[in-house]
Amino acid sequence: MKKLTKIVLLLCFISFNGCKNETSKKPVLEKETASKKDRQLNSVAKKIDEIIIDGIANEKTWENSPWIPINQVWLGNATDSIDFFGQYKLSWSKSGLYVLVEITDDVLRDVFENPLERWWDEDCVEIFIDEDNSGGNHQFNHNAFAYHVDTYGNVVDIIARDTPKLFNDHIESKRVTLGNKSIWEFHINLYRDSFKYDKLNQIIQLQANKKIGFAIAYCDNDTSETRENFFGSVVVNGKDKNRGWIDATIFGTIVLKNQH
Repeated sequence: MKKLTKIVLLLCFISFNGCKNETSKKPVLEKETASKKDRQLNSVAKKIDEIIIDGIANEKTWENSPWIPINQVWLGNATDSIDFFGQYKLSWSKSGLYVLVEITDDVLRDVFENPLERWWDEDCVEIFIDEDNSGGNHQFNHNAFAYHVDTYGNVVDIIARDTPKLFNDHIESKRVTLGNKSIWEFHINLYRDSFKYDKLNQIIQLQANKKIGFAIAYCDNDTSETRENFFGSVVVNGKDKNRGWIDATIFGTIVLKNQH
């Protein structure tokens, strides 16, 4: 009986160690991550002539590019076309993105002298860029950028917890205003999500078939010290539509093409 018991215990020991060793050999699965789905996909043609950032927009490239509306109410209320109307065009070259924005705004205001003070409460164009179209949170990192360009051409985004900085070297811009209509012209450098402020960062060279997360919006403030309306270029589902400065997943998607 004792001999039989020893044999059973020995078999159990071998079986246990065999299972233990097999478990230790199993590979550790990496955490699965969901990639951003293409939203409101737009094709963007490469420029066909030299684009001068002068706010005049008399290039053949712009003549051949379609207008895309800025007509989604993200904050505030819908207005008539006299109070606000917005649309934009896109193009690209190896050096970066080109953006042409046409805004009708009956009152154009720069509220604060300091460009880093409540920049979102002034009239400004906000350009959202997700270089690799990956989506996800970018509130206090550079997984994506939310560039606020004020009426003087200052470019503001957040680098850390509520810390605003100027990014004027990322965007070249020019605004020309006649009456209630403003033409804003931009050239934008693109950077990887490994970007570090105050460090040497390589500008991405663009090429055909690249996908980029993109949206554009306009902060409108006619009479108060706080933003009154916020109009965007993409549909944002849910009650809270002011999420572009946090979540790059709500951006649209553009794909770069050599021609229309």
